[in-house]
Amino acid sequence: MTSTAQAQASGARTAHPEHLGHVIFIAAAAAMGGFLFGYDSSVINGAVEAIRDRYDIGSAALAQVIAVALIGCAIGAATAGRIADRIGRIRCMQIAAVLFTVSAVGSALPFALWDLAFWRVVGGFAIGMASVIGPAYIAEVAPPAYRGRLGSFQQAAIVVGIAVSQLVNWGILNAADGDQRGELMGLEAWQVMLGVMVIPAVLYGLLSFAIPESPRYLISVGKHERAREILSEVEGSETDLDARVTEIETGMHREEKSSFKDLLGGSFFFKPIVWVGIGLSVFQQFVGINVAFYYSATLWQSVGVDPSDSFFYSFTTSIINIVGTVIAMIFVDRVGRRPLAIIGSVGMVVGLALEAWAFSSPLVDGQLPATQGWVALIAAHVFVLFFALSWGVVVWVMLGEMFPNRIRAAALGVAAAAQWIANWAITASFPSLADWNLSVTYAIYTVFAALSIPFVLKFVKETKGKRLEEMG
Repeated sequence: MTSTAQAQASGARTAHPEHLGHVIFIAAAAAMGGFLFGYDSSVINGAVEAIRDRYDIGSAALAQVIAVALIGCAIGAATAGRIADRIGRIRCMQIAAVLFTVSAVGSALPFALWDLAFWRVVGGFAIGMASVIGPAYIAEVAPPAYRGRLGSFQQAAIVVGIAVSQLVNWGILNAADGDQRGELMGLEAWQVMLGVMVIPAVLYGLLSFAIPESPRYLISVGKHERAREILSEVEGSETDLDARVTEIETGMHREEKSSFKDLLGGSFFFKPIVWVGIGLSVFQQFVGINVAFYYSATLWQSVGVDPSDSFFYSFTTSIINIVGTVIAMIFVDRVGRRPLAIIGSVGMVVGLALEAWAFSSPLVDGQLPATQGWVALIAAHVFVLFFALSWGVVVWVMLGEMFPNRIRAAALGVAAAAQWIANWAITASFPSLADWNLSVTYAIYTVFAALSIPFVLKFVKETKGKRLEEMG
């Protein structure tokens, strides 16, 4: 690389746009899909017991209704990259917003169990799309100096969505006198919980009209002038725009246009970098984090906690989730992605192991003994805190930036699909595993948290401070 090129590269890394507030707005608007992702994923927590009662189903069938949305998530994630490459990132967001809205209405007004499951799948498809488009779009518009922090907006939006959904559920439950099936506005309380998502879904759609298309997508379809305008907005007017356009174009056209076949190679079907992305996604889910949000109210009720208090504990867990995410946002560009992931894994091992120990105690009058009960409660919060300050943010940031330009959208789609399949496996299996042995269930999650440490040390490369064009 020549000294001039090196200077340009250094400038691209440290460029501070004059209108950073505008860049933050763009990232926050795109991350609204993450808010809906978190909201939709967690809102079902407030309806679990009502659905069980209304349709008179057991744990296995209930788990399938809860988890079936994740099949839609996997399909949405697997196809979103190709859709985004064909019609653009913004159009993809708008499609997801429409699907979120339709799903919210359908889920609030089901006439049968299969009908509810269908609308859950539709919402899942939208979540899957948002899980891919949000990180990819933010990575593509964010200045390198801010990309980690802006990329973490996705996870921040997810945890805020989880917290808001639980707060809304708690408010609706209180309005219905603590009865999930109590009448409210002509519907049962749990139906109102699911229907309220219409509001953020519509807002997401409106915000998508207020942000620009990705400059990398615009370059891919020949709209160079518009790409220059957006690059000037997000990277600063001092950036050599012609050089940046050429750099992006060269990176995109180094090989043939991205397709699923571009992901293939190596000894095990996919290229090694794709497997690393899949591994990050699978470990993120196999520690059992979503059990804390899909089933937390049911879990606390199962060990004798009052239903209203169980919703409160679920909400405090969400607050801890937000605190951890803020910590990660502060440090992800300072200490790097790998160190945060390792710190988080160690903390999760401790929290999960303590939960496994606490739940190994026999119940006394339907409740855990006082010591074990407090250990379980504190350990659950420790686990969520360390997940949030590490894997919750790091995985989404890395998936948005670790792949080469030419395969980013397709590879991110595969990695996100793997994440949703892993999520489904954990979510669908938890009720039956918990009925069998809750302590062993948490011991299994502890093992996966421990295994994530050597995985990061051996296979995951640091991406802090690198331009997307350097990935590969």
